Amino acid sequence: MSTTHATTKDRSAVRTLLRLWPYVRPVRVRLFTAASVAVVASCVGLVIPLVLKWMVDGPVADRDPAGVWLGALYLLLLGLLEAGLFGLRRWLVARPLSHVEAEMRAGLYGHLQRLPVAFHDRWASGQLLSRATTDLMLLRMFLAFPLTFLLVNAVTILAGVIIMLLQDWSLGLVILGPALPVMVMCVVFENRYAVVARLAQDQVGDLTTVVEESVLGIRIIKGFGRHRSQARAFRTLSSTLRGTELRKARLLATIWAVIVTLPEVAIGAALVLGTVQVADGELSAGTLVAFLSTALALRWPVDSIGFLLAMSQEAATATERYFEVMDEEPESETSPGSRPADAGVTDAGVTATGSGDPGVTDAGGGDDTGAGATVADARAADARRPTAGSADATAADTGSPGDGSAGDGSTGDGSTPATVADAKRADATAADTRRADATVPEAGSAGDGSTGDGSAGDGSAGDGSTPATVADAKRADTTAADARRADATVPEAGSAGHGSTGARRADATVADARRANARNADDSGADAGKAGDGLRFVGVVFRYPDADPASPPTLDRVDLHIRPGESMALVGATGSGKTTLTALVPRLHEVTAGRITIDGEDVTAMTREELRAKVAVAFEEPTLFSASVGENVLMGAGDQAGAAELERALGVAQAEFVHALPQGIATQVGEQGLSLSGGQRQRLALARAVVGQPRFLVLDDPLSALDVHTEAAVEAALRQVLADTTALIVAHRPSTVLLADRVALLSGGRITAVGTHQELLRANTEYAHLMSGNGRQEDDR
Repeated sequence: MSTTHATTKDRSAVRTLLRLWPYVRPVRVRLFTAASVAVVASCVGLVIPLVLKWMVDGPVADRDPAGVWLGALYLLLLGLLEAGLFGLRRWLVARPLSHVEAEMRAGLYGHLQRLPVAFHDRWASGQLLSRATTDLMLLRMFLAFPLTFLLVNAVTILAGVIIMLLQDWSLGLVILGPALPVMVMCVVFENRYAVVARLAQDQVGDLTTVVEESVLGIRIIKGFGRHRSQARAFRTLSSTLRGTELRKARLLATIWAVIVTLPEVAIGAALVLGTVQVADGELSAGTLVAFLSTALALRWPVDSIGFLLAMSQEAATATERYFEVMDEEPESETSPGSRPADAGVTDAGVTATGSGDPGVTDAGGGDDTGAGATVADARAADARRPTAGSADATAADTGSPGDGSAGDGSTGDGSTPATVADAKRADATAADTRRADATVPEAGSAGDGSTGDGSAGDGSAGDGSTPATVADAKRADTTAADARRADATVPEAGSAGHGSTGARRADATVADARRANARNADDSGADAGKAGDGLRFVGVVFRYPDADPASPPTLDRVDLHIRPGESMALVGATGSGKTTLTALVPRLHEVTAGRITIDGEDVTAMTREELRAKVAVAFEEPTLFSASVGENVLMGAGDQAGAAELERALGVAQAEFVHALPQGIATQVGEQGLSLSGGQRQRLALARAVVGQPRFLVLDDPLSALDVHTEAAVEAALRQVLADTTALIVAHRPSTVLLADRVALLSGGRITAVGTHQELLRANTEYAHLMSGNGRQEDDR
C-alpha cells in the first residue's frame, strides 16, 4: 500500500543524520555541554578502579581500617559525582530536544500546507501521520541518548583501554583481541538493520492509513457489514509488521550475542592470566583488581554498541522519511513567467464568435467568452476559426442577423468595434435581454429595428459585453431574475422578426433603474486598465502531473469569459473536467498551458494569499473541522469578521438550524462534521464561502444535498449574493443553472457552447440531454 518506499542500499547514515544540523544548531551549546558532562561522568567512573587498586595495595594490605574507611568515602563521593553529572546531562538535553522535536513537527505541518494538492493526492495520510509522530519521536530519542552516548562510550572505551594497557600491556592485548570481530559484525549488522528498519517504519505508516480510513469510514463499514473484512485486512498488515519487527529483533539478538560474548571471553582469559601473574609475583593483587574493575566498567559501553547502532539506524531512516516530504517542492507564490493578462490584449482582438475554437457555439449571439483575447491566440487559431460569415450558422437560434454581422452590435468582420469603452458608457440599457433571457421579451432580437450606429436593438453594448455596472443592474433587476426562474411560462415576445415596441416599453422601468445605478456605480467604465475585466480563461490546458504524457489533457484550450458581476453556470457530463476547471481558479492546481486572469491580472502573478482573499470556493463534498460551527464558517473570512457577518452568511445558506443545536453556533461539530447531515454540512460550507463577501465565487454544485424546498430558499438568498459577485457555478440541475446569467457547456475538456439556459436548450442537443431527467449527471472528481 505504501507508495513512499525508498532505497536505503547506498544511503550513508552519517550524511543522512547530518541533515538534522539546522534544527540542532540553535541548541548546540546545551547539547555540547551535556555531552561534555557525560564524558566527565564516564571518566569519573574509570577513576573508581584506581581507588580500588590503592585500597587493595595500601590499607587492605597494611591492615589499616582507617585507610579502608577513607577509601570507601572516596568511592562514595565518586559514585555521587558520577550520578549527579549524568542527572545534569539529562536536564540539559530534555528541554532543548523537546523544542527541536516541536520545531521539526511544526515545520513539517507548515510544509504540508504549502505543498500542492497533487502531492496530497499521491501520498497516503497514514504515511504523513507516521512521519509527524513516530519518526519525530525516534529522532528526539536519538538526539537525547544514542547521539550523546556513541561519543561518550567511544571516549570511555578509549580511556579505559589506555588505563588497562598502562597497568599491564599483556592483559590489555588480551582484552583487545575481540575488537576486530566485533567491528566486522557491527558493519554487517548496520547494513542489514537499515533495510529492515525502513521497511518497518513504512509498514507502520500503512497500518496508520488503514486505521484512519476505518475510523473515518466507520458508517460505510457498519452499513455494509464489512467489519470482519476490515479486521482481516488490519490483521494482515499487523501480522506483516510483526514479522518485520521480529526480523529486527533477530538481527539485534545476533549482534548483541556477539558483542556480549566475545568481551566476556576476553575478560575471563585476562582473569586467568592475571591470577597466574599474581601467583608468580609478577603482578600485584591491587593491579589485577583495578584491571578487572576497569574491564568490567567497559562492559556497558561495549554491550550498548548494538542497540545504539540500532537506534541510530532507525533515526537515520526517520530522517530520510522526514526529508522525503520536506524536499518536495512547495507551491510557488507566483510563477516566474507570469505577466499581466492585459499585455497584448485588446478589445479589437476579441472575436464575435466568442471562441477561438470552431467547435464552440456562442448561442448568445456575439458573446465574449474570452477566446482570441490576445493577438497570439487569434493567430494560433486562425487556421481553424470560422470566417465572419459563419455567424449565419447560428442565426436561426440566436437572433443574429443573417448577413454575418453580430446582432448585438459587433462589426460584420467578427471583431469588436474600436470604441467599445464609449459604447459601454453611452449604452445605459445594456444586456436587458441577456439578463432576462427567455422570460423578458427579447426586444432586441434580430429584425426588431436595430439602430444604425451598430448597437443592438435591445440596448446591448456594441461589443456584446455587459456594461461595467452589471452588479448594480442585477440588484435593480430582481423582477427580471424572478421571471427568469419561470422561463417556460413567458412567451418569447422578442424573437427574431417580431419587432415588438411594446416589449421595449415593458422594459423601460428596468432600463431606467439600470441607468440610475450606472451613474452611481463604483466600478464604472472609468476604472483604470482592466480592473473590471472579471474572470477569464484563455487557452487553458491542464494535464495532471502523474498522467501519461501521451494521454489527452483533462482540459484542452479552454476559453471562457465571465464578466464582472456575472454568474456563469458550468455544465457537463461526468469526466468532462468541471471540478478540475474550478480548482484552477484558486490555484489548487497549476495550469499546464494558457492562463487565467482576474480583473486583467494573471492569477500566477498574484501571491496565493492575495488570490485566495479574492476568490472563495465551496466544494461539492463539504469538509468541516473539529471546531465550533462559528469557527468553521468564519474560516472563510478575515480576522475582522464577527457575529454580524456570521449571521448574514448563515442566513444566505439557510443554515439557521445551527441555533437549535445544543450550544448554538458554539456547538462542536466533530471530526469531518459527521455529527451533522449531508445537507447541513453543505449549507455550512456554502456559508463559509460567502461569509467573506468575496469578489469572485466558485461553487462546485453547492446545493446537491438539499431537498427541493431548502434548495429554493437557498437559491432565493443566494441571488442577492450573486448580484455583487462574479461567480462560476458547477451545476447539474436546471434549478441551479437558473441561478446563473449564462451557461457554458464543457464537453471533452473544452468549452463547446456558451449562452443562456433557454438558448442552449434550443440550440444544443447535448445540453438539452444533460438538463433532461435522463441526462442529469453527477460531477467528476
